[in-house]
Amino acid sequence: MAAITPALIKDLRERTQAGMSDCKSALVEADGNIEAAVEIILKKGIVKAASRAGRIATEGEIRTFVSADGASAWIVEVNCQTDFVARGEEFRGFVSNIIEVAKTATVGVDLNTLEYPGAGKSVDAVRNEMIAKTGENTVVRRWSHVAASSPDAIVHAYVHPGSKLAVLIEASVPAGKKSAPEFLKFIDECSMQVAAMRPLVVSKNDLAQSDIDSQRAIFAGQLKEEGKPEAAWPKIIEGKVAKWYTDVTLLGQEAVIEAGATIDKQREALGKVLGGEVTIHRFVRFSLGEGIEKKTDDLAEEVAKLM
Repeated sequence: MAAITPALIKDLRERTQAGMSDCKSALVEADGNIEAAVEIILKKGIVKAASRAGRIATEGEIRTFVSADGASAWIVEVNCQTDFVARGEEFRGFVSNIIEVAKTATVGVDLNTLEYPGAGKSVDAVRNEMIAKTGENTVVRRWSHVAASSPDAIVHAYVHPGSKLAVLIEASVPAGKKSAPEFLKFIDECSMQVAAMRPLVVSKNDLAQSDIDSQRAIFAGQLKEEGKPEAAWPKIIEGKVAKWYTDVTLLGQEAVIEAGATIDKQREALGKVLGGEVTIHRFVRFSLGEGIEKKTDDLAEEVAKLM
């Protein structure tokens, strides 16, 4: 019998994405012949899932859920490879159950490790069954939970048509004004602002000093390239940083709904109407596939392969 070396097991694992024990067993069965072992792996029940585990999943759905009292909200992103699968009843049902799992999960936990509703098995096990059925990689990518930080705060959700972009936002108002129509309109418009304009934080106080220093260094480098006199740099840089604040902070941005007014000005005006302070505490923004590198085919490489 041929020797089953760690290198051989590693090679088979890289080619099939199957587990280490499955790879070793297949190699033993194939007497060390890696091509035969690949065929054995492909015939295993788990291989349809495993063989697709490395495929990039950038389609899918973002789903939210807000409690009836507005005190808690959840957001999840589940990915697949094509919009066709994302629109299917099976995938959408899977996403619905993932939201249910998130609602009882501890913040920071990997949802894949938790029990799938009514299945008696883990989310990851059901996910692999989904992969086998659809023929596409399915990924429970990320989730978040936002809870109201005070009795006078609520959490609002906005889901953009198509369910590929969603926002959770928390804000508080003077006591007894949570259901004021003006406030509900304001928080809804703020959530759409976050969706459309992609601020990084609520206010400049939420920015890390290291990020501000890094931006200053970038502006200094730009001025150096432009040949600006170094003596003029401090004033120019301060102006650029101030403009940068208006781009990356929600309160500093000009409102999409009301030209000429910043979100902060709208917040202050609403506070006067409601008779007290209106505060936006935080937001969470999920854009489908954000940060995932999509595979791009190299035409020249494909032609070379065919030749």
